Amino acid sequence: MAWNAGQRYLAEFIGTFGLLLMGGGAAVFSATFTSIDPNARVVLVASAIGLTVMGGAYVFGEISGGHFNPAVTLSMALSKRMPMRDVPGYLLAQVTGGIVGLAVVLGIAAGGSSASYGMVQAGALGSQCYASDFAPSLACSYSLGAVFLLEMVLTFLFVLLIQFVTRPESPAKNLAPLAIGLMLVVTNLIAINVDGASINPVRSFSPALVSSIWTPAQWAIKESWLFWVAPIVGGLLASVVERAFRPNSFGSGTT
Repeated sequence: MAWNAGQRYLAEFIGTFGLLLMGGGAAVFSATFTSIDPNARVVLVASAIGLTVMGGAYVFGEISGGHFNPAVTLSMALSKRMPMRDVPGYLLAQVTGGIVGLAVVLGIAAGGSSASYGMVQAGALGSQCYASDFAPSLACSYSLGAVFLLEMVLTFLFVLLIQFVTRPESPAKNLAPLAIGLMLVVTNLIAINVDGASINPVRSFSPALVSSIWTPAQWAIKESWLFWVAPIVGGLLASVVERAFRPNSFGSGTT
């Protein structure tokens, strides 16, 4: 079945909206539970993000590919798995969906106690971070270089898996959303205690932009560039590697 551009963009908007509402909401609200074990919170947030992407991929994968992530979209475009003309529409839909999702989270958080709302503000709505002169020193203890490397490598592996399991000839194609969701859970389990885990530019840009309404939280928007560049570089590298593993990439394969 052929889906028009408007349907594809709407699918990306709703999918990314759901990701930031569910996954971002889990990160924001669990941070206000002072009694929760830190390790349990990591599992909770990682699971919320991975399961939301898995569900979104099952619902919208046939329509738009279920990207919900600019790094995935750009990688797919470089691999010629989608028309380059669709890239601006996908990116706009993803960014807009993410911002709306976090705006809903903000609206819910504003209805809580002043103490919990203060924690939401201090965490810049669950923004990711690296150590700098203006970021919170306790929460952002890893260097710019370390965070860049982490985000680039984890996104590379995540997008590479997506590239392979969504190939038309892949025997695991029907299970692709499950594999993608579980891989995202693993990347978050690794990265949450380092930088908060992005693996997706919109996952970082949305809370950073929305929380910039609070002066003390404006450090997040200043650092958001890294969470655009590193995941996109990782996604583009994944495209290059996937193309190298296509049949006959290095010749006929005969000796």
